[in-house]
Amino acid sequence: MDYSLETTNGVMVIKLYGEMDHHSAKSAREEIDSAIALESPMILRLDLSSLSFCDSSGLGFIMGRYRRMEEIGGTLTLVDPAMPIMRILRLSGLDKLIRTETSKGVK
Repeated sequence: MDYSLETTNGVMVIKLYGEMDHHSAKSAREEIDSAIALESPMILRLDLSSLSFCDSSGLGFIMGRYRRMEEIGGTLTLVDPAMPIMRILRLSGLDKLIRTETSKGVK
């Protein structure tokens, strides 16, 4: 999995690409947590539109960023998850905990 990161006016946008599994989630977690600690964004937006696969490690990654943002008084929003990813979010219940936006509106 690859990702891009951009922060503007307290909003950090991270776009995830490819497949998120145990190995990719671990390295991304460390790098992204360092960026969050350095920049202290108030809003973290995880753009999932280019994520094609997510296993339980990916769900753990998302939940960990949610907790991290809660710790610093910020919020997390998931953006445009593909249908297979949205299905996993629904099955896990994360869609009820974490705000999800799609190009069609908020879910």
